[in-house]
Amino acid sequence: MDAVNGTPTPARLPRRVATLSVHTSPLDQPGAGDAGGMNVYIVEVSRRLAAWGIDVEIFTRATSSDLPPVVEMAPGVTVHHVIAGPYEGLGKNDLPAQLCAFTSGVLRAEAMHEPGYFDLIHSHYWLSGQVGWLARDRWGVPLIHSAHTLAKVKNSLLADGDMPEPRARVIGEEQVVAEADRLIASTGQEARDLVTLYAADPDRVHTIAPGVDLDRYQSGDQAIARAAVGVPTDALVLLFVGRIQPLKAPDILLRAAARLVEDDPDLARRLRVIVVGAPSGTGLDEPHALQNLAAHLGIAEQVRFERPVSPDRLADFYRAADVTVVPSYNESFGLVALESQACGTPVVAAAVGGLTTAVSHGRSGLLVAGHDPADYAAAVRRLIVDKPLAASLAAGAVQYATGFSWDRTAGELLAVYAEARHAPSYAVPVVG
Repeated sequence: MDAVNGTPTPARLPRRVATLSVHTSPLDQPGAGDAGGMNVYIVEVSRRLAAWGIDVEIFTRATSSDLPPVVEMAPGVTVHHVIAGPYEGLGKNDLPAQLCAFTSGVLRAEAMHEPGYFDLIHSHYWLSGQVGWLARDRWGVPLIHSAHTLAKVKNSLLADGDMPEPRARVIGEEQVVAEADRLIASTGQEARDLVTLYAADPDRVHTIAPGVDLDRYQSGDQAIARAAVGVPTDALVLLFVGRIQPLKAPDILLRAAARLVEDDPDLARRLRVIVVGAPSGTGLDEPHALQNLAAHLGIAEQVRFERPVSPDRLADFYRAADVTVVPSYNESFGLVALESQACGTPVVAAAVGGLTTAVSHGRSGLLVAGHDPADYAAAVRRLIVDKPLAASLAAGAVQYATGFSWDRTAGELLAVYAEARHAPSYAVPVVG
């Protein structure tokens, strides 16, 4: 291992990694459809692996006939668009029927090269794990799997009116957990869930926290950020970023905002609630439900809806906000919370899943037990009234976020890659 940062020496690094992301492309805009934190994870990790001289080839399902077969996402990182089923109109629950076609595309791409072309497979989400399992057996290389979300956990924390994950997914996850050579968990809680709910071998589970782009997401002048996104300087800005669906619970923020105005009508003039995202998942069934809710609550004039934006513009929204609210029913980690904190904006978040790791209660933000809008209103009100607390959390948010970086995430992944490749099952010789 490297004596400085724990990264494996060059002789132990893989030359080429096959990254599988069946249901969503790293080229997609996060915040809409099925694109979210997993997309960010794959992009950021792949770029950093490439910086180490490792070729990363990402396989994802083609969703348009206009997409070229192969795209260079970054130097050393290519994206393969695999034809599997109709280009459009397929949700995640339709994709299991296309896994044979997708697997065939992946195997054919590898077959065009000499044997041993890939040194390792890293699959993301259970659909990719199913493909990775077969490719692993065909190529004789380790399979590293990241679940990102787990059906059994999601089904235990459903929002009202949300649909449970299907039994087929539960079975598929159980199979992948049993087959993968190494399992990557984002938090200690996810690692425990893999062991207790899926009977994972604890020795094969590694906890590696995702990171944040600390060059892009930095604190800055709030007034400049507000001018950039068109928000009054004296406004009280509450921000939600993410896919609009029951799981992410943006409705809780709107109900909390209405409670704040009800308790203090003078806030109506200053309050701005900004929702950055687009309908996704079961949220597609009622794409205007959140706008209708804002009107019903009497705060339509205070709520502004923005489509997903570029990372640089998103950073301006974070810097423009007083508080970012993350009221999700479940999060495997919570990259939005980390990005907000890196920009110096405290977070009020649900005390669930990975958010208890991404947010340090009382240091970088406030964690709320449960999903009662009144409790979120109370937490936001604390930051409005207690200016020293707000300032302390803003400073603590930046400091806490610096403990997470994509370089660290990639380095820890490389250590797992090296361990898996040199396990007795694969016995890759070390040169030098």
